Amino acid sequence: MVRLAAASLAGTAIEFYDFFVYGTAAALVLGPLFFPTFSALAGTLAAFGTFGVGFLARPLGSVVFGHIGDRYGRRPVMFASLALTGLATVAVGCVPPYATIGVAAPALLLLLRFLQGLGLGGEWGGAVLLTAEHAPAHRRALWASFPQIGPSTGFLLANGVVLALSAGLTDAEFRDWGWRVPFWGAGLLALTGLLLRTSLAETPQFREMGEPARLPVLEVARGHWRLVLLTAGALAIGYAVFYTVSTWSLAYATERLGVDRTVMLVCIMAAVAVMGVLTPFAALLGDRYGRRPLCLAGCAATVMWMFPLVALLGTAEPLLMFAGFLGAMLAFILMFAVIAAYLPELYEPRVRCTGAAVGYNLGGVLGGALTPIVATALSRGDGTPWGVAGYLTGIGLLSLGCFALLPETRPAAVAEPGPGAEPEAAPA
Repeated sequence: MVRLAAASLAGTAIEFYDFFVYGTAAALVLGPLFFPTFSALAGTLAAFGTFGVGFLARPLGSVVFGHIGDRYGRRPVMFASLALTGLATVAVGCVPPYATIGVAAPALLLLLRFLQGLGLGGEWGGAVLLTAEHAPAHRRALWASFPQIGPSTGFLLANGVVLALSAGLTDAEFRDWGWRVPFWGAGLLALTGLLLRTSLAETPQFREMGEPARLPVLEVARGHWRLVLLTAGALAIGYAVFYTVSTWSLAYATERLGVDRTVMLVCIMAAVAVMGVLTPFAALLGDRYGRRPLCLAGCAATVMWMFPLVALLGTAEPLLMFAGFLGAMLAFILMFAVIAAYLPELYEPRVRCTGAAVGYNLGGVLGGALTPIVATALSRGDGTPWGVAGYLTGIGLLSLGCFALLPETRPAAVAEPGPGAEPEAAPA
């Protein structure tokens, strides 16, 4: 289990490194380099638009790679998705700016961002199932939480590289070539991840499940469509909060509040680092008390924290901003630490890779794709952007309602479906 968890964590960390390094670049440099004919605000919105394309591609990736995972095994998904994302990320670092090739530059950026999202849409399902389906039932949330540490690790890697470059280069050097270095580094990281995964065995549940589904996505659409929509709605607030902290706040504070780029990166990275360390401890609570109670508590805490988060960000004081980010990340991880066990347990093994991944990545579309764009638009005026807090609170209430309608799945517990939920949790 340690070897499996380490390989899953490494792979998700690398894939999310690829995804996050784009978000950081979008917040800092992609607007003026690839959309120079736009105003500063419009350029940032356009850069965040290309960022959102990756989220739109993720559900498609979960369908494509979910089909492979449900028919041919979880293991092949982990290789193909990592290779695709790594190649697309390296290519982003090679795209010439608008000044060199004109409109072809943003077009290539959109295409490569789409491929990044396609690969990441498959990665999560393969990595999580390989760990969850090997894990003992009474510690499934704990072991499945290790791939969930991958996003934190990938974020810290991506922003750590950007932070080092930002501190060591002038603004002109960073905008000229420095921002490309993190993308080029993705190639080496992807090769490392592929090597780590070569010795992994297929999961026992896949080997024992009998005849695989012919078209898993059709079975999910016919028999589990409501469950997919509920999980997508439930996860939306987690994505919205994470990308508000990691992407929008970086652009807002550096452009509107005049906070130094390095200071902002340190504040955000410190909050995410604490979140990553606490992930397995939150997962242990999920094994002890159940998946659904932890998700409800985390979602409720998120709803209550959105206005304080925006207020603390508006002070432009590093310690206060860090406190705001940390509160948001702690509420976030109460939900997402157990999601890697919760979602697979909701589906039967024959469609589990597709169903869990589609629900997870649709949540990314609802909560992550539009949040930086909407938040940027809502913060155009002077003063504290309370509209952003209201927007996030609304998403949080939607997610809270969806969590309330989902059943408990912890193997030691008797599932008690909420009103209108699936009659019972699928066999874990």
